[in-house]
Amino acid sequence: MSTTAPPQATNPLALTQRRIWIIFSALIAGMLLASLDQTIVSTAMPTIVGELGGVEHQAWITTAYLLATTIVMPIYGKFGDVLGRRHLFLIAIALFTLSSVGAAFAGGFWVFVGFRALQGLGGGGLMILSQAIIADIIPASERGKYMGPLGGIFGLSAVAGPLLGGYFVDHLTWQWAFYINIPIGIAAFAIAWFALTLPNKKATKSIDLAGVAFLSIATTCLIFFSDFGGSAEHGWSALSTWLWGAGLLVAATCFIVAELRASDPIIPLSLFRNRVFITATGIGFTLGLGMFAALAFVPTFLQMSSGTSAAVSGLLMLPMMAGLMTTSIWSGIAITRSGRYRPYPIAGTLVTAAAMLAMTTLSAHTPLWLICVFLLVFGAGLGLIMQVVVLVVQNAVPPEMVGTATSTNNYFREVGAALGVAIFGAIFTNNLSEKLTAVFTRAGASPSDAGQATETLDPSVLEKLPQSVQEGVVSAYADSLAPVFWYLIPFLLVAFVLALLLKQVPLSHTSGMVARGEAVSGEEALELEAQLRTARKSANTSTPTSAGPETGPSD
Repeated sequence: MSTTAPPQATNPLALTQRRIWIIFSALIAGMLLASLDQTIVSTAMPTIVGELGGVEHQAWITTAYLLATTIVMPIYGKFGDVLGRRHLFLIAIALFTLSSVGAAFAGGFWVFVGFRALQGLGGGGLMILSQAIIADIIPASERGKYMGPLGGIFGLSAVAGPLLGGYFVDHLTWQWAFYINIPIGIAAFAIAWFALTLPNKKATKSIDLAGVAFLSIATTCLIFFSDFGGSAEHGWSALSTWLWGAGLLVAATCFIVAELRASDPIIPLSLFRNRVFITATGIGFTLGLGMFAALAFVPTFLQMSSGTSAAVSGLLMLPMMAGLMTTSIWSGIAITRSGRYRPYPIAGTLVTAAAMLAMTTLSAHTPLWLICVFLLVFGAGLGLIMQVVVLVVQNAVPPEMVGTATSTNNYFREVGAALGVAIFGAIFTNNLSEKLTAVFTRAGASPSDAGQATETLDPSVLEKLPQSVQEGVVSAYADSLAPVFWYLIPFLLVAFVLALLLKQVPLSHTSGMVARGEAVSGEEALELEAQLRTARKSANTSTPTSAGPETGPSD
């Protein structure tokens, strides 16, 4: 199904290796912005929620970001296929950067959550568009070797993020976790403005606004349904919880009807007749449900339960990133050489499940070196799955649907992530709130004072408490989080079964833009670029002013 105007065969983009790396540099700049933010904020999270009085609701910081990211993913993916990805990528960078300014100046917890949601609107675009643009310019058979530089970006963020986040919390203020996004965002925008030379397009069919609206409503209802059901205030028997559930059913039904009627649906239902797409997306969903629920609260566990500083607790996540980078780079190179991807998700799901099983033993007395080993294995498992699943999906669909398929796969992974954080985060925070209130009550505080102390607890406050209370708080964090991992293991085992069912499909040797007739590559690209240089020289000689370089169709 093609939704764009016919490619301009008379003026294709010369997709030389040099141009590929220039475009790739713009993608790296955007991904650095988003990945660095995540590692810095996760390190500063306990201090932020403590100062803003939101310890009991800290799951909403992560849930709001994930919810916003999830809602906009299909929009960015589809609109990128229809309108081109350059302008959307620039919008995503600008939105992310401006929202960082708002988060830094937020005066209350829920205002801060709102700006984190706005950041998610930009972060979703950076994630989806980067993956889709890579598929546009690099054939699936060669895409694995480009995982190295991308892994390097996550590695840099893993090192710099905790150091910066810890330094900001310990020596400046948590607001600097967001101030730093301003210069990085400006630099990323400038690089993308000059380096991201991609074709713009025009839609030939009406935009599926009904599908966008119903999908957004259904996603919101789903997250609120799970959050209300998992909270102590409402629970699964509450009428308010099931009102959200009813809203989910109604919105989902309306969405399916809208997609059946739309001339150009935002998520074509034909995707779900593709066996490879369904299997890979199922792996992403179950992985997201278990993975993000674990990642969202591990830094808090390390910081509060182990009594480490913000900087040290963030650095303790480095083994996980080292494991992820190593296996991601290795699997990418191996897939490029062999052309086979199926063994890696199978191994990755088993390794991740084993690491999560080990994490069920975490306690306040677990040695830090052992926690680092658990995280190293956990990251190694993730590295064998995450990039491979995206590659599988992109390779299984027509070039015209690369963005839509990429965003749909990521959408279901993020739905799983948001569900995991909402449900299992609610279990963690509810247990934690009860245990912390009991700790302060036993120490002689009144119920109201105990509740207030629980809401404003952060590492700096913990250090000032009596030793007996500190030990009680540490035990409360350990006893609240470690059991949650038991609930996550079955989902990873489901992902393992799906990985066994994943079909091996030959990897394409043609990039998306070349397949769609929007670009030429190889020797043809070098010849075209030489012709364009000659034409520019002739134009500059014959006229006193130049219209600027010819960079590609509609660029």
